[in-house]
Amino acid sequence: MTNGEKSGMTGEEKGTGSELESVPFSKLNYILFAAGLLVITVGWFLLRGGHISIAPIMLILGYCGIIPLAIVLKQKKTE
Repeated sequence: MTNGEKSGMTGEEKGTGSELESVPFSKLNYILFAAGLLVITVGWFLLRGGHISIAPIMLILGYCGIIPLAIVLKQKKTE
């Protein structure tokens, strides 16, 4: 009895091997996510320090710009 037979899934339900082996995020996604977290952290410290002009801009840029871009962005496959 194979692993697919034990779980009751057929080959069609499990998907192809290349589909299961693909990594959802690339190195660029992780770099953008880390940059977004850095911008948000700096924005919070600036807000705490009383800089009410640049801090909200950095927070909005981090929360509404960089982090969603890091999640949505997909690199083109070069084969």
